[in-house]
Amino acid sequence: MPVNTDLATKTYYRYAWVRDAGHSDFVKKAELCERFFRGMQWDESDLALLKAQRRPALTINKILSTISNVMGDQIYNRSEISFQPRSGAPSGNADVLTKLFKYISQDNQLDWLRSDVFADGIITSRGFYDLRMDFNDNLMGDVRTTRLNPKNVLIDPDATEYDPDTWNDVMTTKWLTADEIAVLYNEDDADYLRNRAGSYFPYGYDSIDYMRDRFGDRNAARSFYTGVVDESSVQRSIRVIERQHRKLDKQRHFYDKATGDLRAIPDNWNRDRIAAVRDMYRLEVVTKLVNRIRWTVTADTVVLHDDWSPYKHFTVVPFFPYLRNAQTVGLVENLLGPQELLNKVSSQELHVINTTANSGWKVKTGSLRNMSIEELEQRGAETGLVMELDDPKSVEKIQPNQVPSGLDRLTYKAEEHIKTISGVSDYQTGNAREDVSAKAVAMNTSRGSFNLAKVTDSLNRTDHILARNILDLVQQYYTDPRVVNVVRDRMTGETETIEVNVPAPTPEAPDAVLNDLTLGEYDVVVTSTPVRETLEDSQFQQALSLRELGIQIPDATLLENSRLLHKSDIIAQMKAAQESPEAVAKRELEKTAAELEVANLKAEAAKIEADAMLKQAKADKENQSTAKAMQGGGDDLEMAKAQFEMQAAREKHQLEMEKLRAELEFTRQQNELKLQQMQREGMIKVAQKQAEAFMKTEAEEPAEEE
Repeated sequence: MPVNTDLATKTYYRYAWVRDAGHSDFVKKAELCERFFRGMQWDESDLALLKAQRRPALTINKILSTISNVMGDQIYNRSEISFQPRSGAPSGNADVLTKLFKYISQDNQLDWLRSDVFADGIITSRGFYDLRMDFNDNLMGDVRTTRLNPKNVLIDPDATEYDPDTWNDVMTTKWLTADEIAVLYNEDDADYLRNRAGSYFPYGYDSIDYMRDRFGDRNAARSFYTGVVDESSVQRSIRVIERQHRKLDKQRHFYDKATGDLRAIPDNWNRDRIAAVRDMYRLEVVTKLVNRIRWTVTADTVVLHDDWSPYKHFTVVPFFPYLRNAQTVGLVENLLGPQELLNKVSSQELHVINTTANSGWKVKTGSLRNMSIEELEQRGAETGLVMELDDPKSVEKIQPNQVPSGLDRLTYKAEEHIKTISGVSDYQTGNAREDVSAKAVAMNTSRGSFNLAKVTDSLNRTDHILARNILDLVQQYYTDPRVVNVVRDRMTGETETIEVNVPAPTPEAPDAVLNDLTLGEYDVVVTSTPVRETLEDSQFQQALSLRELGIQIPDATLLENSRLLHKSDIIAQMKAAQESPEAVAKRELEKTAAELEVANLKAEAAKIEADAMLKQAKADKENQSTAKAMQGGGDDLEMAKAQFEMQAAREKHQLEMEKLRAELEFTRQQNELKLQQMQREGMIKVAQKQAEAFMKTEAEEPAEEE
């Protein structure tokens, strides 16, 4: 674009006002927190003074270990994003969007990017994503997420909320080369800026440190190399200001009478395309006054870009660990005081010990024979020092001051302050006392995570905003037919192919589209789940315990949660072996054998029951004979005797029947347990043979290569 001093000046002065309204203070705080995190915790003037006095300046960086523990907790607790249909959206599309988001995350390495943004937030109190479309690798466009340096992002000073949708504007500044400007914008502006000798603005590039946050040394004397080689293609020497701000504008929208939804119509759509969409989906076109995003990019007096933003949201997505009344707070800034106390007290303690070892001497003038006063000053603390004297009483060692009582307690208090303020206790760092029970350690460790609950909640909120903006980009730009491959199982490397926006005409619906992502509205669901490696040991032990109790845990589950090398290959081989003809035939034989054994057991049980019924019939017959004999005659004594014997025989028969039933039930249960044990042993033997075969193959491969 041509030189536009008015718009460029307006953008610069807005930038300068935002910078002076609070951003400069944030940059100073962020620089200080990052220096302490890196271990640069002493002022240069203090170091020079201590060095001149020959006093130690220790740096015991407790901030690094404390914050590393918090970072580790974040790394081992990932977030899972899913979508739920709303307002009548197809439920199948929600599953497709969830898988597509997983593909976008893998393509952008979002797990690592999330860790970097989280580190920016807890150290400097602010972290930022940048989300936009990228057309370099795919002409249809890919969602691209990058990390922004928080010192280069200037937030609207009037903003008060977490969500950028409530901000009026946001600005980013960065350094580019002339070649990068030529690629991103146009060659004419790049040539004009390449030939500029200095800045138009009186303050120049005052607000951005030229060598800040780069691999290069900011204090390097660059003037020595000036003119030796042409660095215009690699040297980032042109500052670019990018401003996104909201501005009222009348914009046409598609209006759905059935649901009341409004969808903005892109400015580059012509009348025919709008009419085609309106007729296809039975929509109406209305004009509405809205707050649109205006996107302006300037470099010095040149306006590189000035147009309406193609996106519904700002490209910036923030992460604030703590946001209180528009003030951001991180974890490091409250640890600066305790860390300084620890360094100074430890240095003073070491200084006292040093002065105790070399407290000084009292020497009579001219009494030293084998050295001078200067040599005694240098060597006075040496072990085995020999002094030649005229009179032994002419030299006296000065008694050092005693170590002040309580000095070591200050060091202990400083360390405790760091633990208390950060919320990272000894239990979370693995430094708990050995005499504490494992149950108490686990309880205190889980309880310690509550101290960082707000930070985790803020990170989940950022994940929600990021997923919401990605969803809008997908529904806006992923309108053409696409085929994406999603890793379905990281263990086995299985992938799943998803087709979106594919025409699938039918006689009933000739305009039907398979997995049309532009339809419907969806809710974003964010859940925190521990990463797999942290659960492997506990999951393996639990699965093994359940297997020992008799619960049929699949072998693949045990292997998946084990620490075996190449376990994914073992699982794949197990699946292949289970589907082989030999394995199928073996399972059929085992099934047939088990059925025959069960049939034998049933036949045996039937035989036992038949014998019992035969004995019952004989006993009934004898009882009937006895009863007839008793009815035939005899005195009362003989009749009572017969009745008693009959009752005794009946009770004996009942006891025998109950015994037979108990033996039958015991035999049945024993056979079932035996059958289960045989099946379990068979599965374990199969898994062992497959593992042995795999290990044997691995051992033979190097020999074949040799």
